[in-house]
Amino acid sequence: MNSNDHKQTVLAEILALAPVVPVVIIDDVAHAVPMARALVAGGIRSIEVTLRTPVALEAIRAIAAEVEGAVVGVGTVLDGTQLEAARQAGARFAVSPGVSPKLLDAADASALPLLPGVATAGEAMTLLERGYRHLKLFPAVPVGGAKLLAAWASPLPQIRFCPTGGISLASAPDFLALPNVACVGGSWLTPKDRLQAGDWAGIEQLAREAAALR
Repeated sequence: MNSNDHKQTVLAEILALAPVVPVVIIDDVAHAVPMARALVAGGIRSIEVTLRTPVALEAIRAIAAEVEGAVVGVGTVLDGTQLEAARQAGARFAVSPGVSPKLLDAADASALPLLPGVATAGEAMTLLERGYRHLKLFPAVPVGGAKLLAAWASPLPQIRFCPTGGISLASAPDFLALPNVACVGGSWLTPKDRLQAGDWAGIEQLAREAAALR
C-alpha cells in the first residue's frame, strides 16, 4: 500500500465515525475544549476546525491534547504552509474548499490525509487520477446538491463524497441515503450564538440529533 492509499484508508475510517462532520468556526479558544467534549458526548467524534480565525490552530492544539475521543481536523486549508502548521498542531485530517497543483503537491508530501473540495465532475476525475477516492463536494447545495451526487454515482462509482455547504439537519438525510456519500459536513451543530453563550448542553443535543441520522 503506497502512502496515498494509506491516507485514503485513514480518511475513510474518519469519515465513517459519524454521519456528520461539524464545520466549526472558533473565535474564542476557551470554547474549543468544552465544545469538542459536548460534540463527543453527543456521538460526534470527527470535528473540522476551520482556519477562518486567528485562534484556529490553538483551538486544534487544545482539542487534540485535551479531548478524549475527538478526532480533530483542519478546514479551509489553502496551501502547504497551513497544512504543515495544522499537522504540527495535532490535526488528524485536513479539508480544502478546492484544489491547486501546489496544495496537492504539498499533500502528497505530507502525512496528513487531505479531503479536497470539488464542484465539477472534471475536478473529481482529476483527483481520482491522483489517487483520491474521498472528496468534499463544495458548496454542495449551490452546485446541485443530492441530485448532482446521485447523477455522479454511476459514472464515478470509485469516489465517496462528504458534501458540505448549505446542508441542514432536515436536508442531510437526502444526501446520506446516496450510495456515494460517506457523511455530510455541516455548521448547524455549533451555531455562533450557542458557542458565545457557552451552551454546551445545547450543542450536545444538536450532536445527538446529528449522530442519530444514521
